[in-house]
Amino acid sequence: MKLSIDQTTTLISDILSTAGFNPAHTEAITATIMAGEIDGCRSHGVWRTLGIVRTLTEGKVVPDAQPVISDLSPAVLSVDAAGGFSPLAYQQALPEFISKTRRQGIAALAVRHCVHFSALWVEIEKLTDAGLVGMAYTPSHAWVAPTGGREPVFGTNPMAFGWPRQGHPPFIFDFATSAVARGEIELHRRSGTPLPEGWGVDRQGNSSSDAAEVLDHGAMLTFGGHKGSALAAMIELLAGPLIGDLTSTGSLAWDNGSKALPYHGELLIAINPAIFPGGDGPENQQRAEQMFDAIVGQGARLPSQRRYRNRQHSLQHGLEIPDSLYQELCQLLPSG
Repeated sequence: MKLSIDQTTTLISDILSTAGFNPAHTEAITATIMAGEIDGCRSHGVWRTLGIVRTLTEGKVVPDAQPVISDLSPAVLSVDAAGGFSPLAYQQALPEFISKTRRQGIAALAVRHCVHFSALWVEIEKLTDAGLVGMAYTPSHAWVAPTGGREPVFGTNPMAFGWPRQGHPPFIFDFATSAVARGEIELHRRSGTPLPEGWGVDRQGNSSSDAAEVLDHGAMLTFGGHKGSALAAMIELLAGPLIGDLTSTGSLAWDNGSKALPYHGELLIAINPAIFPGGDGPENQQRAEQMFDAIVGQGARLPSQRRYRNRQHSLQHGLEIPDSLYQELCQLLPSG
């Protein structure tokens, strides 16, 4: 099904409104979904609408939650999402977060008590657009076994980093500390295709290519063995106990079998280059650009380059939504 960006935006907005989200949440969630779809990140795009509506149907998200912002110190800000989805809480806290970073040189934002589904690059790009360096960390449900184990302890636990560039799109990476995002495995289950080696294990801890077995009975794996496992543990601590929120095991316990989207927190850190010793002087910007040139010059790809190409293609040609997914989405509208 080929749709324009406007048609797809209207479709998602209508579905969310019909489900019961208030206008502010509908707008914020729709914008986040569309950012993923436009950039070709289908695991975080239109497909996410199904899980968002299911989370509301299961009573695991507050559709009209009012975020509450708390100023904890000159460099630390907290926003309580009050059980709502995270995009609106982040959107409302962002102006003060940016202001703090510009004044102090470095600042942190804790997004607490939220249901989270967003790709982190969507949030990081808001910081690089403001000329700031950004980092983000968040847990999820306990789906991932630590290296050497077979029982899920970690979430997919993504982390992201963004570096603003003059005359170029920002350098941004966003990846799960699991071998792959859970949404990618879900898409393999939907299509009936086998998983690559190293993505997950079955209930006995043996490597499995069966997406359903990994998702329902086994566990996902971290990338890079013990290194990915250590990073996953770090993210649990930074975006859990440090900000007074749940770890991935706590989120899964809260879910209690409803298969809703994860409920937890997120930690974002932003840096103002102009206040750091390197400043934003041209010689230091040039050092960064020389590194990027050295990467691209030998045929390697910078993170996000493919997303930026997909974005241009989507803006010019619109979107292609799989027919089966489009039919599922239409079933969520009153006309069915």
